[in-house]
Amino acid sequence: MIAALDRAAAIVACALVVALLVCVSLGVITRQVGAPLIWTDELSRFLMVWLAVFGWILASRKRIQVRIRYFQDHLPLRARAAVEIAIQAGLAVLGGLIAAYSVGLVVRNADLDATSLPISMAWMYVPMVLAGVVTALQGLVELVQTLRAPKRASDGEQVEVA
Repeated sequence: MIAALDRAAAIVACALVVALLVCVSLGVITRQVGAPLIWTDELSRFLMVWLAVFGWILASRKRIQVRIRYFQDHLPLRARAAVEIAIQAGLAVLGGLIAAYSVGLVVRNADLDATSLPISMAWMYVPMVLAGVVTALQGLVELVQTLRAPKRASDGEQVEVA
């Protein structure tokens, strides 16, 4: 099930890249010929937000987001595990806050229409709800995995995390 959702997110991201490329190209071409389509700029903004969120989700799910571990890797094993627990708990809280505040943004913008498109401005904020939920769930899953995983010291002995 999770693999299918990951695959669907990748397909949506690819479709968004293509749609964004077509929209921006159409805007450039129509400006060049002197008959610009006014909706291409606004649609490009919507597509860019959605693409950024799906990129965020894909990077989080594949654990390929930017993460600087230099200082964490130089900590003693127990401190390293404690820092990892704090990071994952923080991500879960951050994701929950993003989702909660994004719901508020969606509700507040539901009655505002986009300038050149016949859609609500709420659609600009809808992907942030999804990003918050995925981030919170990913943080919780990785927190549980970190808490359950036995840590091994460099000399081969096991060290309990908590």
